[in-house]
Amino acid sequence: MHIQENVTSTFRGRGASFAQMKFASQKVSPTGTVNRWLVYRHLCIAKATFGINDRCLAVLNALLSFYPENELSARNGLVVFPSNRQLALRAHGMPESTLRRHLASLLDAGLIIRRDSPNGKRYAHKTDAGEIEEAFGFSVAPLLERASEIAKVAEAIVADAKHLKRTRERLTLCRRDCLQLLDTAELLEQGDVHQAYHDQYRAIVDRIPRRATCEQLDAIFNELSVLRGEIANCMNFNDDAEELSVNHAHIERQHIESEPESLLKTNKENLFDIKKEPVQSSQPGLIPAKARLQNVDVSLDLVLRTCPDIHDYATTPIRSWRELSDACHVVSSFLGIAQSVYREAQLFLGQERTSAIIAWLLQRIAGIHSAGGYLRFLLNKARISDLSVSKLLLMDPVKQMQTTMCR
Repeated sequence: MHIQENVTSTFRGRGASFAQMKFASQKVSPTGTVNRWLVYRHLCIAKATFGINDRCLAVLNALLSFYPENELSARNGLVVFPSNRQLALRAHGMPESTLRRHLASLLDAGLIIRRDSPNGKRYAHKTDAGEIEEAFGFSVAPLLERASEIAKVAEAIVADAKHLKRTRERLTLCRRDCLQLLDTAELLEQGDVHQAYHDQYRAIVDRIPRRATCEQLDAIFNELSVLRGEIANCMNFNDDAEELSVNHAHIERQHIESEPESLLKTNKENLFDIKKEPVQSSQPGLIPAKARLQNVDVSLDLVLRTCPDIHDYATTPIRSWRELSDACHVVSSFLGIAQSVYREAQLFLGQERTSAIIAWLLQRIAGIHSAGGYLRFLLNKARISDLSVSKLLLMDPVKQMQTTMCR
């Protein structure tokens, strides 16, 4: 079957650009095929790029419905020849004046081409066997030739939309983090510091456009992340200062005042004895830093592999226990853990083991009703018997609770 499709001129009164006539004169690849509805779906996504609207798509959908096969190919012919009346009916009863306007838009966009007959009508010559030999109407050859171009544009738009959605989600989480940090009691007690951080937060958030691009949201997210880190570091500094003052109150300090030489000689033996004795803490639950490091029964690598969600709350990649502790201090406020319980756990279990437990609670928060209550439960368990944090990281919280209850 041979279908003549090399007609390039238009009926009188109908203008055609040189680009349209040039494309019409090109021969379509005889082996190329594309699903008509697949390319149509891609056009629905990329309609703004090609300068068409939803009404144009409705007309194109009606045109494609007259094509006899699902696969567009030169072998099947690429010309459809419905009358305006038939086309309007399939375009949901669109008025003919509106139909002609949107057909012109599709022609200008280079998505269809006219194949006008000598009298301007749309029809087809058929063989004795009923096969179409020559057709006049609208050619959808540009859809076949530009299918890959349309698909690439649609994929890029989908990827940009996905990236924009993810960026908005990250920005929303970062805003929530900043607000929760600003609402903590420790920061509210510092009126001037709280107001300064709140003003910085509002100045950044108020710059978010109503229709923001990915680049704009990325820049704002970076600013908010820096602010979140500054607030968290400020809270950590205050906690360290408070813990330092508490430790100084409980640790006996030796101060040798100036004494007469005879008195120093008399007490020489006692002074040597004092130097030999290790400094003991008067607080029963306080564990010295060296002892805490020896009691750490879990590696940082195991914590990061079993609890990857903690990375979302760190301002920088976590490479040390200190960076993990900073992130967990922020997370403890989000989980609703009272600061008194958090400090008690740090004093009794040590900073490293407490950070590992906080990261574990965050990773499995969906199965935990109260993170603060669960931390108290683990703290009480550690007081009664040994608590293996490495085994805890590999257990489900419900099973861990049931196992402890059975004992």
